[in-house]
This record gives sequence, C-alpha cells and structure tokens, in this order.
Amino acid sequence: MKKYLLVLLMLLSVSLLRAQDSQLYHPAADVKKDLKIALSQAKAQHKFVLIQAGGNWCSWCIKFAKFAVADAQIDSVMKSGFIWYHLNYSKENKNEAALANLGYPQRFGFPTFVILDEKGNRLNTQNSEYLEDGKGSYDKNKVLSFLEMWTPHALDPAMYGTK
Repeated sequence: MKKYLLVLLMLLSVSLLRAQDSQLYHPAADVKKDLKIALSQAKAQHKFVLIQAGGNWCSWCIKFAKFAVADAQIDSVMKSGFIWYHLNYSKENKNEAALANLGYPQRFGFPTFVILDEKGNRLNTQNSEYLEDGKGSYDKNKVLSFLEMWTPHALDPAMYGTK
C-alpha cells in the first residue's frame, strides 16, 4: 500500500510540474530581461515582437494561443514575422511597470496585443475584441489581416517604392 501511495504521489508531482511548464504566462518571469532577449532575437531574425498581455486565468488568452498555432496560415505568419511573448498580468504579478512602458494596454482588457519593432518602439496596440468572430472564438480572416498588416515586410518602405 505504501508503494502504491508513493508511486501515486510521484505521478501527481510530475503531472503538476508539467502543468506548470505548459503555462503560457509566468508570474515570476523577469519581463525586462525577457523582452531584451525577445528584441535581440527579433533584430537577429528581422522580425517584430508580438506581446500578448494576459494571464493563465484568461480563457480568451488561452483560446487565442491555441487558435493561432492550430491554423497553419496564422502559425506561419506568426513564426515568420514575430517573436511571440506572453506578458503576465495576474494577482501574483501585475507587471505594472512593463505595462506602463507599453502605454497601458490593459485598458482594453485581455488579451491585448502590443507590437514592438526590433528597436523596442511600440508600433501598435490591438484590442483582441476586434479579432473575434462574435460566436465565442477568433475570426481567422481578422487575425490574419491584423498580423499581416504589422509584419516587418508590410512596414518595409521598399514595399512601397520609397527607401
């Protein structure tokens, strides 16, 4: 019986660790350090940083993450144009200083998307409500349009004959 309980406890511990690792948002994350790394990656890869502000408590935040990776077109645009960062907002850590530096995107609710260029300049803040389909999910065309219009390629002056 003791062996059975020990095995059960070990399995429970492993599943709890996996659940923590699979969390999108990490309250203990050092946002300043993480964004510095994301911006460095963006610069090296000629991408922008897409910040998704929200929390593990936010069903729409989780829904967007699943939606974005489940659709091949959206996933492709995300991977080719952006370094995706999940900025935590929760009772454990509201990241108030980071959100203030981003222009208080939480005013739109969660999730909210903020796009930074490779230098860290804020290019856009997007209320996720405008990306929804009105039926409890996200609209593929709205999400694709939003992402495609804010890629480095779309904002490249050479695309418009002015450089």
